[in-house]
Amino acid sequence: QVQLVESGGGLVQAGDSLRLSCVVSGRTVSMYAMGWFRQAPGKERVFVAGMSWTGRSTYYADSVKGRFTISRDGDKNTMYLQMNSLKPEDTAVYYCALRALRFSTIETSESHYDHWGQGTQVSVSS
Repeated sequence: QVQLVESGGGLVQAGDSLRLSCVVSGRTVSMYAMGWFRQAPGKERVFVAGMSWTGRSTYYADSVKGRFTISRDGDKNTMYLQMNSLKPEDTAVYYCALRALRFSTIETSESHYDHWGQGTQVSVSS
């Protein structure tokens, strides 16, 4: 059984940083593409960042490019989202996701991801 457990969300002020973690069990993260998505109140869930299975390719939404960094630790089987220079518009529930296909590439559509975390709330005050 594949399980993704997130942590690291919270309430911060604009300009602060947070690091989200997503511990994966049942899959080896270094064999699958992974992604982070977010859903703001009243809006659809959208892609934030992704990493290919090799770890050598990453892709970011324009809204977070240069501020957020996706990474993983194979030894801990954990994926991360480092968020710097946070803005109030970054307020959302953040979800980690893993593709079911091994040796997969980055996809920005959530339909390509089969395994999801429970979500963690990030709130940024102005």
